[in-house]
Amino acid sequence: AVTAGGVGGEEAFDEAASALAALRDAELGPPPKDRPGAGAERRRSGHAEAAVVPEQFLCPISSEIMRDPVVLASGQTYDRRFIQEWLSAGNRTCPQTQQVLSNTILIPNHLVRSMIAQWCTENGIALSPLENQEEDLVTNNERKSFSELFDRISSSSNISEKRQAIKDLRLLTKRNSSFRAVIGENPDSISQMISAVSNPELESNSEVLEDTVTTILNLSIHESNKKIIGDDTKAITFLISALQSGTMEARSNAAAAIFSLSALDSNKAKIGESGAMRPLVDLLEHGSMTAKKDAASAIFSLCKMHENKSRATKSGVIDVVLKAISDESLTDESLTILALLSSDHETVEEIGETGGVPCMLHIIKDDQCKRNKENAVAVLFSICMYDRTKLREVVEDENLNGSLAWLAQNGTSRARRKAAGILDKLKRTIHKTHYSC
Repeated sequence: AVTAGGVGGEEAFDEAASALAALRDAELGPPPKDRPGAGAERRRSGHAEAAVVPEQFLCPISSEIMRDPVVLASGQTYDRRFIQEWLSAGNRTCPQTQQVLSNTILIPNHLVRSMIAQWCTENGIALSPLENQEEDLVTNNERKSFSELFDRISSSSNISEKRQAIKDLRLLTKRNSSFRAVIGENPDSISQMISAVSNPELESNSEVLEDTVTTILNLSIHESNKKIIGDDTKAITFLISALQSGTMEARSNAAAAIFSLSALDSNKAKIGESGAMRPLVDLLEHGSMTAKKDAASAIFSLCKMHENKSRATKSGVIDVVLKAISDESLTDESLTILALLSSDHETVEEIGETGGVPCMLHIIKDDQCKRNKENAVAVLFSICMYDRTKLREVVEDENLNGSLAWLAQNGTSRARRKAAGILDKLKRTIHKTHYSC
């Protein structure tokens, strides 16, 4: 947001007001030719008239439309790439106001960014995509701030100071992408932080646990950090421990961190082998709605690796997701998990033995979501292929409702294929039965 948490708050508010006024002017029509910024003209696609870029949308350093506007401590907004270059050169003043900066933290200016996007859309201007977004330029001041925070976390004898430092780290890693990149230069910092919060005076503090888990989640968002965190001997174990004994927020964020880290196959294996599946399934069953969704995402991602499918089944995921579908509390996510697991023979047997057939038939018949019907018929197809004893139940339902015949004509392309495959299986089975008689 434009309000930068005390970082140049009034100036940022004034600048946002000016930008809003500029957007209104732009919507009402092109401003006069002598307006500041008139040199930065872009022609509308398919229109004869030129659209003048509002001055507030131009970076004061480059005079180009900002692609990633951020607020400096002075309250002024710049394009991230150019202000980072300015700061990396050792400058500690605001280029516009010459004000000495109290810090070099850059806060995303989401309001101005959304207004620029709206203006560009209305004027037929296509901005080139941001390049190398993950290669954030890290300023020396950010390195210094990072070092000072970790010194306070790992070395301070004052427990209150440690707690505050951990909270500060959580906030900085949330709002500052370049600060998240610093961890790449200090890969041992994760273990240091976890060791520090394992202090007897801190490990029982639920707020410290939440802040630490959320910091790891924030750091994991940065693509290059996923391997660093996954390779850390303490990180995954710490997240699993938080899944088991933390507050609901800590458990939810631990599941979200595991989902983020599991984007790498190497992490999928480590997380699965470390015993994450059972506490994730427990969270899926008993968590808040947000926590359940985070757990479902993590389970789905982990189960893209075959070995984790068996772990999920042994952890009781089938009963949990079938119950969620019956309760209509997490239908979309549960069906997505079941469809993924249904490629495993052992899992399909359990689905069939625990009421999966009537549950899937109910979704195919009554659910209004095409994706849910598709996933349900995919699960039912696997059951029919693996377990012939369930075919009679499917035949009886089809004779009564004709749901599969309808789906074979009206579903998604995948749903039509699966429904047709089941109908063909039913037809051949009935034919064989009659022939045998």
